Amino acid sequence: MESLFGKNIKYDLKSSLVVFLVALPLCLGIAIASGAPPMSGLIAGIVGGIVVGAFSGSHVSVSGPAAGLTVVVLDSISSLGTFELFLASLVVAGLIQLVLGIMKAGVLGYYFPHAVIKGMLTAIGLILILKQIPHALGYDKDTMGDETFLQSDNHNTFTEIWYAIEFNSPGAILIVLVALAIIIFFERPKITNHRILGVVPGALWAVLSGILINETYQYWKPDWYLDREHLVMLPSVNNFGELSNLITFPDFSLISDSAFWIIAVTIAVIASIETLLSIDAADKMDPQKRITPNSRELVAQGIGNTVSGLIGGLPVTAVIVRSSANITSGAKTKLSAILHGILLIVLILAIPGILSKIPLSCLAAILFFVGYKLAKPTIFISIYKQGKDQFIPFIVTVLAILLTDLLIGIGIGMAFGLFFVIKTNFQKSIRITEHNGNYLVQLQKDVSFLNKAPLMKELEKIPYGAQVVINAEKARFIDHDIQEVLNDFILTSFDKNIEVTTEGFRYKLTNSL
Repeated sequence: MESLFGKNIKYDLKSSLVVFLVALPLCLGIAIASGAPPMSGLIAGIVGGIVVGAFSGSHVSVSGPAAGLTVVVLDSISSLGTFELFLASLVVAGLIQLVLGIMKAGVLGYYFPHAVIKGMLTAIGLILILKQIPHALGYDKDTMGDETFLQSDNHNTFTEIWYAIEFNSPGAILIVLVALAIIIFFERPKITNHRILGVVPGALWAVLSGILINETYQYWKPDWYLDREHLVMLPSVNNFGELSNLITFPDFSLISDSAFWIIAVTIAVIASIETLLSIDAADKMDPQKRITPNSRELVAQGIGNTVSGLIGGLPVTAVIVRSSANITSGAKTKLSAILHGILLIVLILAIPGILSKIPLSCLAAILFFVGYKLAKPTIFISIYKQGKDQFIPFIVTVLAILLTDLLIGIGIGMAFGLFFVIKTNFQKSIRITEHNGNYLVQLQKDVSFLNKAPLMKELEKIPYGAQVVINAEKARFIDHDIQEVLNDFILTSFDKNIEVTTEGFRYKLTNSL
């Protein structure tokens, strides 16, 4: 084992434990929020770790059931009628992703603006912190996998916190404070690098402390004891035989129905977009700055979703929460993702009684720490110093995701990002200067259709009676749309008594002087 994975195995094993602790409640919570059997979330987590991890080219990302797809899954199950029919659509969605990967569609992932990706990471961090506050206070009415602003319990992110403050549990508060203290203590470099204390992650000690404190409450402070909805609630699985009984198989009886294919394509497209976003974000967080081959990732996700659908699991994507927990815990290779999937199988079968005693408030402490790593105040300062072209798309993305959900927020952020890309592209590709009523319009390098609107706006500002020189000597490519704008300007210039001279064009513009 040491010769196969080298010195990295100790880091990957340690990280896999943390990712397991983060993934366990999220897998269950996402399944419940999706209107699916709890076991389907665990199956998706196992497939995301082992199957996708084995085929993926990413070193640090972790896949599993995606919170961003909960509404889609819930509506799809309702629309098709049964969970089995939904599983069949998931199998087809996985095959579509596989084809997209083979066709090299992953290249689209390289076109997401940096500011939007940073905004997504920061927003996820803030969501983790805000969503865990109620769990930290012992108010566990909403599932841990719910990342949307408008929640399934008819509250929103902020009203949930208000109710949590009003109906708090002292027992949960003490547990989360102790757990946070332990995690912070174990993050100190002297402890992390210690050859004995650094072996076991602080998150595991925090979980053990939470279990012990809560069990102590039964004898010391019974009214503080946390039970049932305040604990991790595992499906009853005592052996592999019982595990097979909880596996659901797909029903392909509606495969000829158009609604079936619409759902399959929708899942494939949304899962692919969320995966590409998460992979890009994980690569930016990777301390070694390794680049994941995106098309290979789509192939891996396609295989994962096909397998997940065949054995009763939810849709799988690369997931930021688990990936960031993996990276911040020191993972070096994808072995960590694979091991976390193995731990989900082994520990659910080996110690279900102990796992079911874990307080959600204790797990909230782990997610608090992951969220803080993603949304440090220094990140806001750093992006602000990069200028408004970076800061505005960044902050819009953060706010949009916080107040809607991941995919809608990303869409809004992309729109703002595209606006600033066009603006920056115009400044680089087209330069307009004026001196004593004489205007020089310089076209530089590649001038694409993205420059059309701002060019029209600037040309409209040129006053009556001006003299204009349009120079294209440095332009390697001029889009046909730009040529039309220039031709239209020349045709209308006579009405404004504007004299236009062209220089350096490889073709003749309409009626130019």
